[in-house]
Amino acid sequence: MKILAVIDMQNDFIDGSLGTKEAEAIVAKVCSMITDPSFDAVYATMDTHPQEYLSTFEGRHLPVEHCIKGTDGWKIHPAVAEALKSRNAEIIEKPTFGSNILVRTIAEREPDEVVFCGLCTDICVISNALMLRAQLPDTEIVCAADACAGTFPDKHDAALAVMQSCQITITQEDK
Repeated sequence: MKILAVIDMQNDFIDGSLGTKEAEAIVAKVCSMITDPSFDAVYATMDTHPQEYLSTFEGRHLPVEHCIKGTDGWKIHPAVAEALKSRNAEIIEKPTFGSNILVRTIAEREPDEVVFCGLCTDICVISNALMLRAQLPDTEIVCAADACAGTFPDKHDAALAVMQSCQITITQEDK
């Protein structure tokens, strides 16, 4: 079984309060991966914060309101949402970087391979990939580098290097 994990492809991370041109650039690639029939199942996460975000631990360390539940910034990018709908993807809200629910749900399916894509490489993608690596030590885990973007290009590259050190395969198609 081959699973795709789409991490936090939400408006605030693409063209909103924490958006980047690199995030905007991966939307089409992520949509293409979601609709790829070689994946047996697709899961997606949504960074989900309360109105009081700035008073949380994360909010005190990253004082930029983002992904406040119910706002336009919290919603999944429209093109990505449409692709996810076409695959009947399971969407999991998460209050922090990594999702225990995502990891448990994927692990229960006992996949042969899990591929990660999405945002942000250096925060939520790496957190979930490493959590899954700990849960499934003998499973092929892949990060599609060209379908991820970090908070900054150098942070993206650093996260890829760390994942590779932890035996997560890094792939990137020739451009």
